[in-house]
Amino acid sequence: QLQACGGGLVQVGDSLRLSCAASGRAFSSYALGWFRQGLGKEREFLAAVGRSAEITRYADSVKGRFTISRDNAKNTVYLQMNSLKAEDTAVYYCGEDRAFEDIVGGTPGYWGQGTLVTVSS
Repeated sequence: QLQACGGGLVQVGDSLRLSCAASGRAFSSYALGWFRQGLGKEREFLAAVGRSAEITRYADSVKGRFTISRDNAKNTVYLQMNSLKAEDTAVYYCGEDRAFEDIVGGTPGYWGQGTLVTVSS
């Protein structure tokens, strides 16, 4: 089970850190990722991190502003979001899969519950 948290209402230019805690499985055996879905839009891939954080990948829309990290001792993956824009407003989801490329491809085997991020101008 994956549980995302940390969303909220922020202003343009602010920073926010999302967390996603996992339970019930071998956390370090899975690649992890963050995704989002804006109102009326399809869910999109944002960032992925390998099992030991040996590799990361980002969507062009967030590269340089968002950073994904993980703490295997705490079974938690994070998404640090800086320089937030109004268009970052969305429900953010975490996901996990044994295959890193499935995370990047937007098809993780497990999805977490979303957390809403609203960026106000």
